[in-house]
Amino acid sequence: MQIESSYLGSIDIDVKKILQFPAGLPGFAEEKEFVILEIPENPMFHVLQSVHNPNLAFVITDPYQIYTSYTFELDDYTIESLQITTQEDVAVFAIMTLKEPFHKSTINLKAPIVINMKKQLAKQYVLNLDEYSSQASIQSPPLKEGE
Repeated sequence: MQIESSYLGSIDIDVKKILQFPAGLPGFAEEKEFVILEIPENPMFHVLQSVHNPNLAFVITDPYQIYTSYTFELDDYTIESLQITTQEDVAVFAIMTLKEPFHKSTINLKAPIVINMKKQLAKQYVLNLDEYSSQASIQSPPLKEGE
């Protein structure tokens, strides 16, 4: 299937890799199908692209590459709605806000994208934790004494 991407132009995708967001994304409830696109020569970042709206795309990254101690637990409703049976089936991404210069860009640790990769089901999961920011720095946090 061919789609248009605001970041990558016209691109062929495998329909088996289309992620279903049953509730859409906050602010985009009507957009329920997205695909993760690779950014050429940049394995750390990806594009979460709407299948139907070329202008709806988010740069995402694996938050654990920057914040190694990032942790949270999913509630039972989310586990059930995403049909998660094992932790190995789950991928977590964080949406980025790109800024100039790039090192001032941020990632949203407060509302990660949680994906059941086996079932292709996804949700943006809003955390009720004050310790994570929706505008966390992409620069590695300083190590605590003793780490």
